[in-house]
Amino acid sequence: MKKYLFLVSTILLALHTAQAQTGNKYIRKGNDLYKKQQYADAEANYKKALELNGKSVEGNYNLGNSMYSQKRFDAARKEYDSSMKLTSSKDVKADANYNIGNTYMEAKNWEESIRSYKNALKLDPRDEEARYNLAYAQAMLKNQQNQQNKDNKDNKDKKDQKKQDQKQDKDKQQQPKDQDKDKKDQDKKDQQDQRPQPQPSKMDKQQAERMLEALSQQEKNLQDKMKKVKGQPVQTDKDW
Repeated sequence: MKKYLFLVSTILLALHTAQAQTGNKYIRKGNDLYKKQQYADAEANYKKALELNGKSVEGNYNLGNSMYSQKRFDAARKEYDSSMKLTSSKDVKADANYNIGNTYMEAKNWEESIRSYKNALKLDPRDEEARYNLAYAQAMLKNQQNQQNKDNKDNKDKKDQKKQDQKQDKDKQQQPKDQDKDKKDQDKKDQQDQRPQPQPSKMDKQQAERMLEALSQQEKNLQDKMKKVKGQPVQTDKDW
């Protein structure tokens, strides 16, 4: 029985070894295509390799690279995650975290990219590219936050100004009616002020006295005439 189990184990090991070798063949072919920038064909070969050996660190990592080069950043990120789970190598994990940081940077997700670059630097403190990208992502996050704060302040100022304008309009509508009356009275007064005013007489005192005397004399003559007419009978030419 033990001998039979050993034989089965030996056969399975040989089959697994053969599959791994075939998988490595596809990985090597994929790498050649990747260098030629034939990323879709390289992806196809990496997938064939993973069909034979799904636990291939190189297969998952390189598949992530081919997807990244085709700007399929979300899909690439998943492959990098898979490669990290399958290895204990700090170098592979550091590189995978660096690439994950790049996928987040492409999406302008600065917080996640910062987290990934920090993880990369924990595993490899000498990685100057990760350090540079970390500084860049931190600066971009700060700029983003400053812009958001400015936009929020501008929106608040606009809302406050709108409320103030609405309040002023409401106050104008609620003005007492007597103010309208005062305005009308003032308009009327202004119109009266604009009317031609009587000019003062330019006649001196002596002229006024002479005019009054002339008027008095005319009146006296008229009265005398009226008395004379009334007091005398009318003469006729008829003989009675």
